[in-house]
Amino acid sequence: MRKLTNLLAISLLSCTILQAQENSATADKNDEKIPADGYNKFRFGGYGEMAASYMDYDYNRFKNQDGSQPYNRGIISIPRFVLAFDYKFSPKWILSSEIEFEYGGTGSAREIEWYEENGEYETEIEKGGEVALEQFHISYMMNKHFNMRFGHMIVPVGLTNSHHEPLNFFGVYRPEGETSILPSTWHETGIAFFGDLGNFDYQLQLVSGLDPQGFNSENWVAGGKQGAFEVTNFTSPAFVARVNYNGTKKIKGLRVGASFYFDQTAKNGSKPSRNINTATGKSYKFPVIIVSADAEYKSPDKRVIARTNFLWGHLGESAILSEINRKSSSASGYPTKPVAEKAVSYAGEVGYNVGSFFGNKAPRIYPFVRYEYFNPMEDVESGKGQLADKRFQCSVVTAGLNYYPLPNLVIKADYSNRNVGSGKYNSENTVSVGIAYIGWFVKK
Repeated sequence: MRKLTNLLAISLLSCTILQAQENSATADKNDEKIPADGYNKFRFGGYGEMAASYMDYDYNRFKNQDGSQPYNRGIISIPRFVLAFDYKFSPKWILSSEIEFEYGGTGSAREIEWYEENGEYETEIEKGGEVALEQFHISYMMNKHFNMRFGHMIVPVGLTNSHHEPLNFFGVYRPEGETSILPSTWHETGIAFFGDLGNFDYQLQLVSGLDPQGFNSENWVAGGKQGAFEVTNFTSPAFVARVNYNGTKKIKGLRVGASFYFDQTAKNGSKPSRNINTATGKSYKFPVIIVSADAEYKSPDKRVIARTNFLWGHLGESAILSEINRKSSSASGYPTKPVAEKAVSYAGEVGYNVGSFFGNKAPRIYPFVRYEYFNPMEDVESGKGQLADKRFQCSVVTAGLNYYPLPNLVIKADYSNRNVGSGKYNSENTVSVGIAYIGWFVKK
């Protein structure tokens, strides 16, 4: 049934594109001027990644006292295949959408055959992965200073979520730090206001919040993204703000950004009764605050590209939530491990285009190096009997090469060394190769 649904969705998307082409062909000649964003009526494209890795460590660093054990293994995957479609109802009203097939999509299905099998559940598991509606929103473009957006959109917290396409980072995989603490790619439903103010651009969002029942030790609040049910709790929406400074004529190629997130998550719980003290009747709030800052510099000749980012997060009443987790049944599907009060991540990467030594027409070739520190259990509530497991504390050095045979196509290779718990546990080494692209295939 799931396969049939996917085929129907793809067929519907194709028919929509063909119909848009017909409408564009019969449009009034006065409306055929291509605007600054490169299309007049619609565009269709996307991005994708393929990757393979060799690791010298075991899957689980927590089952032994000294961390991961030596174990040679390899993996190959399609982390993301994304289809994007934008359509202009008018110059002011614009529909944008993205469908993401993560790790090959999903082949899971559950069917109930009431008559043929007397109501017996028939379960078929073919493969893992996920199909997600990453973006689906309508924007009203008033002017360059103030615009509105309604629907499902990217939450622009941190460097990776704001610039998640594969050409916006050097390594084969997305940087580990932010993706070990936040959902990635993080997308929620709500309303946004955005625009440009001189050298600054901004976004303000009121969107669906996180479910605290998904918070855990390994990924802090990353597992709290709602989606277990057909509808999303909006009892306590989240507030998001982001601002970017885009440089001046004296500092061309510089962008500095900052973001802020606040959500009182308790009322978004998939089981709200778990968030009430049965003895006192007091309702908990489990507030989440996230602050991030990031910067990117691209020299005017694109020879040098450098990026850096910092992210700090705080979870209120984390000890109480950890106790609720501890008492949960392992069969409930909820995490049973403690959650940290604070999480942190910071990183920096720099690459230099050595292809520039061979002339302007030579392909771009960027050797790069990146350093990351991240810890989803940076600190726990004091005096509450909790301990922060140092096996979550990681420092990662990655070095590699990005080769661009075409402007929108990149071949990547890198080596990374992960230092765990300030060297108290076994280190972990990975060698990876990959290829990625991004582009608009059709513009009309």
